[in-house]
Amino acid sequence: MTTRIPSLNWLRVFEAAARTESFARAAAQLNMSAAAVSQQVKALETQLGTPLFHRHAHAVTLTEAGRAYLPSVQQSLLMLETATTGLFGESREQRLFVQSVLLFAHGVLARGLPQFQAAHPQINLALSTGNLAADFANQFTDLQIVFGNPSLFGTQGDELQREVLYPVAPPKIAAQIQAPQDLFRFALIEVSTHRASWVQVFEQLRLSHGQARYFFADNSLMAAELSAQGLGIALARAPASDAAVRAGGLVRCLPDVEVPGQEAYHLIYPDRGAMRPAAKMFRDWLLDYLRTT
Repeated sequence: MTTRIPSLNWLRVFEAAARTESFARAAAQLNMSAAAVSQQVKALETQLGTPLFHRHAHAVTLTEAGRAYLPSVQQSLLMLETATTGLFGESREQRLFVQSVLLFAHGVLARGLPQFQAAHPQINLALSTGNLAADFANQFTDLQIVFGNPSLFGTQGDELQREVLYPVAPPKIAAQIQAPQDLFRFALIEVSTHRASWVQVFEQLRLSHGQARYFFADNSLMAAELSAQGLGIALARAPASDAAVRAGGLVRCLPDVEVPGQEAYHLIYPDRGAMRPAAKMFRDWLLDYLRTT
């Protein structure tokens, strides 16, 4: 009887290519040639009878079928690795899948991850990012770093960090903001996916926001870059946004205006007791890192 279960090696190649969005980067990780990666992905697609990737000039992206297939492949590979480690001892590399809100990954994790990898070179960390709640649904991960109500994402977790909001802009614009009412002279860049907004700032300042002109972006990194290009005033969400604010050369508009955020970043996981060793190491490191920085 024939089987549709693909070759294990094809699945490893598919997972690496999907995670890196590049046949060349997957090849480097797997110690193969890019041509060999491409051939094995094509063999998998032929067996499954559907394309898994859209091919671009210097990258690949998953098709709908590929996105649906990836979590099951990752989970299956991880279960096999875990069973092998349990029976035959520690593997040379332990996989760890972490998904994070983009701003936290950019402004907090990126700065600290070299320290984590230096301390735990045996852990092969795969980091992915998202913005919307839907980005974190139906994804196979060991750990998720989310913003907002943690009960929407998982059963257990730790509060990591809260945020403080204040307006930032290029120095030439910031110099023209002498009083809160001056904010209305410029476009206010709003992040449509974020629950904390300009309205929250205006409420603390006791300002009516009927005069406000908004420009909408879908993430805080884009908002900071648009402000840096002179489009208007953005909201810093410190400390996660500090790196983006510095990179854009942005400065505070009203030094005395600072609004505490209403929600926080949380590390989410299904069950602390059942957490794999690599995930426990990451959790311990992250909590310690945030306490000492």
